[in-house]
Amino acid sequence: MDAVMSNPKEEQIFLMLRKFIGEVIGEEFAEEMEIGPDSSFTRDLEMDSIEIVAFSEKVKKYFGQQVDFPGWLSGMDIDQLIALNIRDIIEYIDKCQS
Repeated sequence: MDAVMSNPKEEQIFLMLRKFIGEVIGEEFAEEMEIGPDSSFTRDLEMDSIEIVAFSEKVKKYFGQQVDFPGWLSGMDIDQLIALNIRDIIEYIDKCQS
């Protein structure tokens, strides 16, 4: 894991998101990948829309109702969605919990 996070809270969020990614795409597949904060969901992790929806359900269930992941995503255009990476989600979750 090559995570370079600015604080322990962000590191904890990253570790939980990485766990969710493994659950969604398969632990064996996830272990073969270098998953870091700057990993893109579509380019690096090759997640499709169904997997992203499953991931978002896990995020909402774990982090609570204040983290409206689907609502946040719905406000993005296609280029933003394609460029979405783990760090973006960490920052969003941190902001929601502040």
